[in-house]
This record gives sequence, structure tokens and C-alpha cells, in this order.
Amino acid sequence: MSTATPTAEHNPVLNWTAPPFPPARVLEGRYCRLEPIDPARHLDDIWAVNAGQDPIWEWMPAHPPQTKEAYGELLAMMAGKAGIVPFAIIDTADGKAKGHLWLMEIRPDQGVFEVGYITYSPVLQRTRVATEAIHLCGAYGFSLGYRRFEWKCNNLNEPSKRAARRFGFQYEGLFRQHMVVKGKNRDTAWFSILDSEWPAINAAFEAWLDPGNFDSDGQQKARLESFRAAQA
Repeated sequence: MSTATPTAEHNPVLNWTAPPFPPARVLEGRYCRLEPIDPARHLDDIWAVNAGQDPIWEWMPAHPPQTKEAYGELLAMMAGKAGIVPFAIIDTADGKAKGHLWLMEIRPDQGVFEVGYITYSPVLQRTRVATEAIHLCGAYGFSLGYRRFEWKCNNLNEPSKRAARRFGFQYEGLFRQHMVVKGKNRDTAWFSILDSEWPAINAAFEAWLDPGNFDSDGQQKARLESFRAAQA
């Protein structure tokens, strides 16, 4: 076992003050808007695109709501839950809510926040809106002074792991037998972006989201990863 004294490089003195808990407010983007979840305003739109889409709940802790009333109760739970900031994802093209996500695991004293409970309807998946929603979450947390942006998922959830890497999160390791979800074991894969990494990642997001990066059919001309590589 090493008895070496940690160096200043590994144990720096921080000129840092704990940020506030993120206030629930509207986050405006070019293609989407994140609004604090309000069941009265968002349920109809979200139910219209998510009703019957059971596969999107495969890796979620909740079971798929089978009725509009049950979905309303789920959104009400989100809106009233302490310690999180839940958002409805509004597509600015038509003003409709098409999914939801949370800022969660928020620890201001440590400068940590996570994006999770990401529930994208099929019409939202693999769109500019889906990417911009994550960008807005990261930009918001880091603008408040947070140091670490986390992404966690079931290790069997390959699409989520690919998405994390695409967005610029670095894989950190596996927490074995981390949770029991819906009666099944969950080994959790951990990813993060640090505040020191965010400026380059943010620049890549902004370059990818620029309208000039898309053709008349809305298809990307260059991948997000290529913009991030250019920042390295």
C-alpha cells in the first residue's frame, strides 16, 4: 500500500464556492424549450406521444403508465418531488411537449448534478431537440457554478451508454449490484463531464446545433463527435 503524500496536483486548493440549488425555470434553446413540469399544461401533449410506447420505459424505475390518469399521477409526483428539477421538453417547431427529464442527484455542497429519468417519445428520439435538451441541462448547471455533470445508466442499456459518450461524458467505471430496479439487479455505469472539460464540449454542442450543420431535410452534415474532436 502506497504511503506517498498527495501532491498539489491531485489535492489542489479550490477557489470555489458551493452553488445554489438550481431554481426551476424555463431554459430556452433554438429547437427546444425546457419548462418545469406542470401536469395541467403538459399531460395532454406528453400522453399523445407516449401512450402505448412501453419500450421507452424498459430501463426506467417506473412501469409504463397505462392510462392518461396514471401518467398524470406520475407527472404530479415529479412536480412535487423534493431534490430534483423535472422538465418537460417542448419542441419549439410546434410548441408541444414530447418528453421529460430531470436534473437530479443534486449536491450543491459538492458541486454535482446529474441528468436522468430521460423519457423521450419516439418522435423526439434522434432529433436536434433531443440533443439540445441535454446541452441546455449541462449549460444551466455549469452556469450556476457546478463542477461535475453526471450521467448514470443500467450497464445493459447500450443506447444510453452510446448517448453518454456522444454527448461528451467520460466513462468512469461500473458500480456492481448498485441497485434493484423492478425486481432485477442493476449494475450501474457512471459517466461525467467536469467543469474544466465543459467549454470545449459546449463549443462542440453549439457548432453541431448551428442551423448551417443541417440540410433542408434536417439531416446533420457533420457529427457531434467531429466537432468535439476539432476542439481537442
